[in-house]
Amino acid sequence: MWEPRTRLGRMVREGKILTYEEALETGYPIREVEVVDALLPDLTDDVLGVNMIQRMTDSGRRVRFNVLCVVGNGDGYVGLAVCKGKEVSSTIKKAIDSAKLNLIPVMRGNGSWESSEGPGNSVPFKVTGRSGSTRITLLPAPSGKGLVIGDYGRRVLTLAGITDVWSRSKGQTRSTINFAKATFNALEELNKTRIHDSDRDRLHMKSGREL
Repeated sequence: MWEPRTRLGRMVREGKILTYEEALETGYPIREVEVVDALLPDLTDDVLGVNMIQRMTDSGRRVRFNVLCVVGNGDGYVGLAVCKGKEVSSTIKKAIDSAKLNLIPVMRGNGSWESSEGPGNSVPFKVTGRSGSTRITLLPAPSGKGLVIGDYGRRVLTLAGITDVWSRSKGQTRSTINFAKATFNALEELNKTRIHDSDRDRLHMKSGREL
């Protein structure tokens, strides 16, 4: 049985908060995975990579694992995390939990000149994400185009609820972690752009899931 450790957790447990959106509106930080599980039970996780790291120390060979994981509901929420640990299974669980606590609402829209009708399941405008030397630029694509992006970016965008996008990449795109993190960062950058209400309607923009 879950025993909440935070005020927000207690509010969820008592039924005072019923949706993830209501939890965000409180302004309280979400620090318990159980809060996310209770309010977004349809989250799916995808382990993008498990890398073994070996180091020689005075006491012998030291082995640790680096796990990259993405979670999302396929409808406007996605989270990404990288965790290190001594055992694969426990590190995967740690990465999944961390990704759940790193969820962001995804701004979607239809910014493609090839299609001006809704619903908007692409990105509303051009946006660039960065991680290390990797640069990923997402561009609006018309409905039905699909996700024209590398595999790891495609998996992040799929769980975010984006179905159509063009993309450009620069830098070390062979790095799984940097490619996925740059794609996630591009989605974060969407939320930082101030949009006029008239543009929101024109681009069929929506943030988060459809309620």
